[in-house]
Amino acid sequence: MIETKNVWKTYQMGEVEVNAVKGISFKANEGDFIFITGPSGSGKTTLLDMLGALSKPTKGKVLLDGKDLNQFDDFQLSMFRRKRIGFVFQTFNLIPSLNCLDNVLIPVMPDGVTEKEKLKAKELLKRVGLGDRINHTPNELSGGERQRVAIARSLINDPRIIFADE
Repeated sequence: MIETKNVWKTYQMGEVEVNAVKGISFKANEGDFIFITGPSGSGKTTLLDMLGALSKPTKGKVLLDGKDLNQFDDFQLSMFRRKRIGFVFQTFNLIPSLNCLDNVLIPVMPDGVTEKEKLKAKELLKRVGLGDRINHTPNELSGGERQRVAIARSLINDPRIIFADE
């Protein structure tokens, strides 16, 4: 399902090259639960960005469901992410002016939101204990409630993969 083959990510910082990820290879199958650990600055977020199709490796391959992400252009990567990957970001990335329901619906908005998707979003919010907070905006929620909105949002498209940053 997820495979990396000798993945490197190098950044140019002025005249200095910084290798944020150095030669990572692994394979994870459907149903696997993986933790990426290490000290601050060790490349965890950089690796997650590549696994989640948010950035491409400098060299090596990232394969998701057998598809080499290096072969996708930015638009194709965006569509791939939206349909197959759910994200729960450390900062949650909720839009302050939108209520919980609309924040959960963000991944489906580009295609138009159907009644079925609205019902699904409401059900997801109920499942994470926020059925009574659907119309609240993020600034009206606790940190834990915001995280649960982000979890519900990550599930709206029935992703094959979910990434959580912390």
